[in-house]
Amino acid sequence: MAKVSFYLFEKSPERQVESACRLSRKILRQPERLWFWCDDAALRQQLDERLWSFDEASFIPHGIDQPNAQVCISAQLPKQNDWIVFNFNHQALEQCAQFSHIIEIIENNEAAKIIGREKFKQYRRLGIAPQTHKL
Repeated sequence: MAKVSFYLFEKSPERQVESACRLSRKILRQPERLWFWCDDAALRQQLDERLWSFDEASFIPHGIDQPNAQVCISAQLPKQNDWIVFNFNHQALEQCAQFSHIIEIIENNEAAKIIGREKFKQYRRLGIAPQTHKL
C-alpha cells in the first residue's frame, strides 16, 4: 500500500512548483527517484524551467519523459514502481498501490483546496489514510 502525503499551504502563498522544488531537493538527499506526473503542458514547462533555476548554487537534474533520469517530468505514469510520484493532476492517483509514495501539494487558494479535498476523499475511498502536513 502506497504512502500518500498532502502538503497544505494554509498561510504561505508559495506556489505548487516552488514547493515541489524545495521538497525534491530535500528528498533527493536520499537515493530516491521522483516522477512529476502532470498532464498540463504549461505546468510541465514551469517545472522544467524551475528545476534548472530553483537553487542558485545548483540545479535539480531531471528529464522530460526520460524514465532513466532520477527526476522525470511526464504526462504519463512510470512503468516501474520504485518512484515517488508528485501528482500535479486534478484527480487522485488510483494506481497508487504500485508506487512507494504519492505527494499532493495543495496551494493556499480556494480552487486548489476544493480539488485537494476531492483527492483526499478519493484516497480514503481507496482505503488509504493520507498523512497531512500543514505548512
